[in-house]
Amino acid sequence: MIHTVAGDAATTPTRGRVVAWAFWDWGSAAFNAVVTTFVFTVYITGSSFGDEDVISAQLGWALAIAGLVIAALAPITGQRSDTSGRRKFWLGVNTFIVVALTACMFFVQASPSYLLLGLFLVAAGNVFFEFAGVNYNAMLAQVSTPRTIGKVSGFGWGMGYLGGIVLLLIVYFGFIQPEVGLFGVTGDNGLAVRVSMLLAAAWFGLFALPVLLRVPEYRAPKAARREKVSFFQSYGVLGHDIARLWKTSRQAVYFLIASAVFRDGLAGVFTFGGVLAASVFGFSPGEVIIFAIAANVVAGIATMSVGALDDRLGAKPVIMTALVGLLVSGLLVFFLHDGGQIVFWTAGLALCLFVGPAQSASRTFLARLIPVGREGEVFGLYATTGRAVSFLAPAAFALSVTIFGETYWGILGIMLVLLVGLLLLIPVSARQQHIS
Repeated sequence: MIHTVAGDAATTPTRGRVVAWAFWDWGSAAFNAVVTTFVFTVYITGSSFGDEDVISAQLGWALAIAGLVIAALAPITGQRSDTSGRRKFWLGVNTFIVVALTACMFFVQASPSYLLLGLFLVAAGNVFFEFAGVNYNAMLAQVSTPRTIGKVSGFGWGMGYLGGIVLLLIVYFGFIQPEVGLFGVTGDNGLAVRVSMLLAAAWFGLFALPVLLRVPEYRAPKAARREKVSFFQSYGVLGHDIARLWKTSRQAVYFLIASAVFRDGLAGVFTFGGVLAASVFGFSPGEVIIFAIAANVVAGIATMSVGALDDRLGAKPVIMTALVGLLVSGLLVFFLHDGGQIVFWTAGLALCLFVGPAQSASRTFLARLIPVGREGEVFGLYATTGRAVSFLAPAAFALSVTIFGETYWGILGIMLVLLVGLLLLIPVSARQQHIS
């Protein structure tokens, strides 16, 4: 049986609340696209801050430390927001910490002496962004019904991609591309990028407001309420819950493991897409951003369109189809890499066609399993398992390049991670039973 959120009319899903919830995804593109993927991390790994290879390694270590913090704390923060009934409150707190950290990136001048500050801000931003995401994902059940959960999840992911398109266009044409941008901003001392971080912070803060103002605070039904415990006692409760999950809902555990692997592969597609475009296919930095905009268009449209199929066919067929499509597209990029930019524009965009649907359907698969009152806890585990293997795609990419000596071999490393995730998913039951 598939559950829905129990509650009164105040918590009944409405179209307005769905849109308000999805605007957080729209705003989060400021961190996903501008900070971590296409602008700020590219800026701080540039030659202005020192040796690029060394800095890239340092960025990797900083994000690895952030991943360990998330893995240790995400399920506890989710569990405690369930217990306290302050899910929306903690979404707001963590979101605006990310907004503040993003705004502080303005102070990272193009000098080696500012590198440590830049790395700290990116790593800390990742931690609090994941904490916010745990509560945001847990709210999916509050704004959807069992019949619409796939469509609503897809709409949210799609809004994120579309928000990325709009913001990247503003950043590119307003500050990055022109010699003198809006308000007389130039690229001297990294000012164009630094001002873009202020814009990104304002963007995220503004579009986070609708969900905080429009969607009611979560209130657990009496049957799902738990006794409040201390922070450290929460780990004992977590251990008990994991043991119970293994005994009573083993398919959910198998899915968490499989999704952790293939979600890391999905992250690798975007993380290294810009690297491949520049180093293998000769894209300029501006062309990389243009490709990123096109990629977000394709991914956004595909994700919104496939949401209805998720509701009709179930999440697993959507994920399986998307992973197969990713493998085929990735192998085309690999084998046809000598064909020039047209290959990356076609096969690379085909990759983006499948990333969003796989991400969205993964979220809905889990959301359909969770009983009322445990959304934050289980989505915390979802974040933790994802972070626990977040080294796979980067390691597979780097190892492939190291062994074979050419950057394009890294494509096979990412495809290997996706293949392992697909193989782990095959035995998972497509029939989604309640977690006990």
